[in-house]
Amino acid sequence: EVQLVESGGGLVQAGGSLRLSCAASGFTFDDYAIGWFRQAPGKEREGVACISGGDGSTNYVDSVKGRFTISSDNAKNTVTLQMNSLKPEDTAVYYCALREGSSSPFYWGMDYWGKGTLVTVSS
Repeated sequence: EVQLVESGGGLVQAGGSLRLSCAASGFTFDDYAIGWFRQAPGKEREGVACISGGDGSTNYVDSVKGRFTISSDNAKNTVTLQMNSLKPEDTAVYYCALREGSSSPFYWGMDYWGKGTLVTVSS
């Protein structure tokens, strides 16, 4: 059974940093991608960053480019989202998700989801 567990959320002041981690377990396929998504109160969920499990290529939503970095440690099956220069509008529940069968670093067709971790950025 595939499991994804997020950690690292919390409360931070605007301009600060947080590092989110997603620990993935229970999968053996080689062709996959892992993404970070977020959902703010009253808003739809959006893809934030995604990384290919194949070549490590990445993709970011425009609003976080230059501030967030997604990376993976394949030996530990962990994907990290480093978030710098945080803004109040980054406040949301952040989820990691995994798609099997395609390593393209895009947000479609995710098969497995974690339960999320809350990030709150105060002004």
